[in-house]
Amino acid sequence: MFVYLIGAGPGDPGLITCKGLDALKRADVIVYDYLASDVLLGYARADAEKIYVGKIAGNHAMKQEDINALLVEKAKEGKIVARLKGGDPYIFGRGGEEGRALFDAGVPFCEVPGISSTIAGPAYAGIPLTDRTAASSVTIITGHEDPTKPDSVHNWGALAKSASTLVFVMGMKNLPEISKNLINAGMDPKTPAALVHWGTMPMQRSLTATIAELPEAAIREGFKNPSVIVVGHVVSLRDKLNWNEKRPLFGKNVVVTRSREQASDMVAMLMSLGARVIQFPTISIEAMDDYSILDKAIDRLDDFAWIIFTSVNGVQHFARRLHEKGKDSRALAKAKIAAIGPVTRLEAEKLGIIPDFVPETFVAESVAEGLCKFAVEGKEILIPRALESREVLPQVLEKAGAKVTVAPAYRTVKAHANKEELMQALSENSLDCITFASSSTVRNFMESVPADALKKANICFASIGPITSKTLEEYGFKADVEPKDYTIPALLAEITRYFSRETDINSPYYQSLLQTK
Repeated sequence: MFVYLIGAGPGDPGLITCKGLDALKRADVIVYDYLASDVLLGYARADAEKIYVGKIAGNHAMKQEDINALLVEKAKEGKIVARLKGGDPYIFGRGGEEGRALFDAGVPFCEVPGISSTIAGPAYAGIPLTDRTAASSVTIITGHEDPTKPDSVHNWGALAKSASTLVFVMGMKNLPEISKNLINAGMDPKTPAALVHWGTMPMQRSLTATIAELPEAAIREGFKNPSVIVVGHVVSLRDKLNWNEKRPLFGKNVVVTRSREQASDMVAMLMSLGARVIQFPTISIEAMDDYSILDKAIDRLDDFAWIIFTSVNGVQHFARRLHEKGKDSRALAKAKIAAIGPVTRLEAEKLGIIPDFVPETFVAESVAEGLCKFAVEGKEILIPRALESREVLPQVLEKAGAKVTVAPAYRTVKAHANKEELMQALSENSLDCITFASSSTVRNFMESVPADALKKANICFASIGPITSKTLEEYGFKADVEPKDYTIPALLAEITRYFSRETDINSPYYQSLLQTK
């Protein structure tokens, strides 16, 4: 019986603390808010109960007193409860109320601080809340005040005449009153001010104006909650410190069609470049129902002159089956190893296997051509791969006189992705790029999404290589982006160059992607 009051941070899932993430992973029950990232829920145990209690203006999934009672109830069932709240629980998060309710009920708890949007939002917009040249203190203020009240809870005179940076949260509705009250209390109407909407998130927007002009600018630019209002001379530092909104893919909506099992690194790289990622897995990697062919091959590994790995999945599933049969990489001692590309090579090296051959071009044709130079006639070759795959490699090797055993190590099946987020982006014409890492992702995607909707939109189609691009052409679309090296880092580097119109191959972003392993 225990409750963790966890600050999930301001929106960027990478900003949760290590302690908060650890508690989340161990929880039996997760009670989460509107502002808690969906990505964080992915760290929960598969069997954890997830309960949404989010509150947004005009739509409260659950009243606060009911949330308090729920936390007590679940804890007294003997469960570990993670109360996941946006920002920090104790900064305008009503975490104190929940803590008191738990104390009164005799339920042990702890508060795990989170990074507040009052700090992180401005920081991601290039606004430091303190600076030796501009401000030495910060005042955090609720902007959620009823302007019709006869008396305000704020001392507007003290706020207006202070040298402190002012940060208002939940204040968009009352922004005109906030501006008027500060100016009437003596603040210079030309004082710099800013709005940061969805701070730290891919959809972040920000604007700067004077405190007098800010309400009108907010209406003109369509700013709404959740937005943080910053008032003070620190806002003038934004031009030099606005690192986030200068990232090459900032504000771009990019669809990743890879399986969830494979997509994590790609998603992380895209987010680091500033993109908003829409995960739409079109395939799922699954174990085989029947391993008889692979098992027979594993039983006679000494007979094979070469073992060819054509994907990371092939390496992983082969290694798993090898382990299940009580063997490890030592069983491959008599065979030479080929890997289709650098990523597959790195996966093999994790097992202590250094491939003897990696082609310069990362497609099956290049593997076959390169191996034929090793005099494969009369040699036995094992290819652990997907159940359904291109037959080019075994066919070429067999023509060269090799005896090839194709052993299915895993299978790819069509995934049932949630189309809601994708279709909404399409309807809003806000989709910028769709990435395809294999022909199967193209086929499954095109079967799920209306072609007419795609043709009407101005979308960049990014393909990992010529085979995938050819499949894309079968559906009437041309690849706008195709890297010279058929790897995910190279694909993302080309997407970066496409949108930033970056032509310098030595640019920091381009090189950092190409060097990713």
